[in-house]
Amino acid sequence: MASPRLETYCCPNRDAATQLVMNFQPEVFCGVCIGSASISLLLTMLQLLPKKGQSPRKMPKASSSSTILLLISICDILGGLGMIFRSSVWLGFPGFIANISVVNGTDVWPSAFCVGSAMWIQLLYSAGFWWLFCYAVDSYLVVRRSAGLSTIVLYHMMTWGLAVMLCVEGIALLYYPSLSSCENGLEHAIPHYITTYAPLLLVLVANPILFRRTVSAVASLLKGRQGIYTENERRLGTEIQMRFFKIMLVFVICWSSNIINETLLFYLEMQPDINEMPLKNIRSAALITWIIMGVLNPMQGFLFTLAFYGWTGWRVDLKWRKREIPWESMSSSTAGENAYPSPVNYQSNIHDSKKISTTDSQQTDEAIGMLSEGNTSSDERLTRSSPIYQGW
Repeated sequence: MASPRLETYCCPNRDAATQLVMNFQPEVFCGVCIGSASISLLLTMLQLLPKKGQSPRKMPKASSSSTILLLISICDILGGLGMIFRSSVWLGFPGFIANISVVNGTDVWPSAFCVGSAMWIQLLYSAGFWWLFCYAVDSYLVVRRSAGLSTIVLYHMMTWGLAVMLCVEGIALLYYPSLSSCENGLEHAIPHYITTYAPLLLVLVANPILFRRTVSAVASLLKGRQGIYTENERRLGTEIQMRFFKIMLVFVICWSSNIINETLLFYLEMQPDINEMPLKNIRSAALITWIIMGVLNPMQGFLFTLAFYGWTGWRVDLKWRKREIPWESMSSSTAGENAYPSPVNYQSNIHDSKKISTTDSQQTDEAIGMLSEGNTSSDERLTRSSPIYQGW
């Protein structure tokens, strides 16, 4: 589970609200995190592996959007591994973890583990948030025909640069001037919480706006292909809209509990005594949302693959190494056959289309295909008539 409270707990003089949640059934909480992260990790890998019986897909060129979707899944996988490792050490070495609370202790390894594992989790999930924002930006730019492979370099610089900068800045302000004196005042904690939740709130606010503008642009793009808006095109536009809705739904489900929990804990911090009876319901709500976070945060990886690709099935093709691996096809200007459940589908959706400019039609087909990737029902409809595939 990703929360700024993980870093705050590394302070021996941590606040009472952090102490409340971190000391609430730690064995149960760590077990929940390990179970949820392990299930999500296995199912995510199952989703990404190529399956038997899948027909190879033609990919005229690589897509920055497809690369972003894969990177989001990688960030979720690595973040989940960090949760499993941290929770396993927490359960397996209670004496080692107990030294974190020792003020002026001589053993620095418990504190180093606490800070390092918490930073790893925060950095990976924060990077995932930035990649999700880049996906919304790229989707809009693709439809506007302003994006391409060259932009992925800019996305890398923005995502990893901002994620590292915010993480380091928040940690530095939290632990200044030393690990033993952090959390002596809110001036240390608030900047850390802001840098943690800034990318999350950005996705919640900006992505729906960008997705809505992309859907509107897709409708205009589809109408412009033949001057009419057919039932097939309307259905494709609806499917793209549903894809964006699923992405945001997964995000809200997995992270809304974090915002609620942090709001409750921050309110408790403002109270002179959090153990007062009038605050009992708030304490209970904070503990409940804390456990919910341990379940939902790690599940984001698997749920996102469902939103991106749909359910890809159980029958894994163990001979997939003989074929072109996905990141090779992403880095090349031309592509071969690939049984990986690629998030790119370049088939068009117009049957018996009239002949139009090959260049404009190809750009339109690719732009729409990047947004309608991975949808089986779309794959069955979007066939053959596009100039991209004529002659293949």
